[in-house]
Formats: sequence, structure tokens, C-alpha cells
Amino acid sequence: MPIKKIIIYFSILVTIFFLDRVSKLYILNIFEKENVVDIYVNNFLNIILIWNSGIGFGLLSFDSSVIYNFVTMLIVLINIVILYLALKSNNLKGYLFIIILGGSLGNLFDRIYYSAVPDFIDLNYNNFHWFVFNVADIFITTGIICLILVELFFNKDELNDENKN
Repeated sequence: MPIKKIIIYFSILVTIFFLDRVSKLYILNIFEKENVVDIYVNNFLNIILIWNSGIGFGLLSFDSSVIYNFVTMLIVLINIVILYLALKSNNLKGYLFIIILGGSLGNLFDRIYYSAVPDFIDLNYNNFHWFVFNVADIFITTGIICLILVELFFNKDELNDENKN
């Protein structure tokens, strides 16, 4: 494996982790000073602080520490698989796996350090609120959507080329 690829992947991981940590620390600082985070940005965006003990967008939230620890260990295993897939990929997919992993590591850090993930971005329209999320979730979701699009469109082209032969 080329050292250049490892350096690029590591740089992407560190950048995503850094952006996530800085954003969360900023929000947690506001909470520490004011005991609440409730910032109205515009009609579509608010900044609030909620603690998510589940996985993405608050799914699978349980009070049981056994289930929480199991889910955390499952996330660690999934991260190892994602790292393996990234290192085995020689194209755009590798970068997308690294983007997903960067976000996942940001949330995993919080699960271990705080026993929950601070979410704070609240998108809404006409009193319909999307799940509250954070910067790490943006990278995870963007990476997954792009990975799906790559699979749908690029692999489809490869299949069409094979059928012509």
C-alpha cells in the first residue's frame, strides 16, 4: 500500500475528527456558560443541545448499559470493516469510506468519553423537525449517500460495458 494513500486518508480522518470536535466543544462551552443551548439562526435552522445515546439520529436509544456497550462494540467492529474496505479500495470508494469513518470516529469518541453523543443541528420547516444531528453525522450521511450513488451509477456503467462484449 502506498504511503501517500495512507497519509491522505489519515489527513482526511484527522480533519473530519477535528471539525467535529471543534463544533461539539463550541456547543458544549455555550452549554457550560449558559446552562442551555437554544439559538435561533433562521426559520429553518436552530442550534439546540440534546444528548443521543443511540446510533445515528437517535435511533436505537436504550437505557440499558449492556445494550449501550453492545452497540458501541458493534460500532467499533463496523469501523474496522470500513477501514479495511477503504484500504482495499483504489478509487473514489476508498475516500468515501474514509469520510464515513471520520464521522463515525467522532461520534464513537463521544460515546466512549461522554457515554452519549452531543447533537445540536436542528433543521425544520413549518414545525416539522428533522432529527437533531451533528457535524460527524453530516460526514457519515454524505459519505453513505455518495457511496450509494457511486454503486448505482458507476457499477451500472461497468455492467453495461460487460454486456456489450
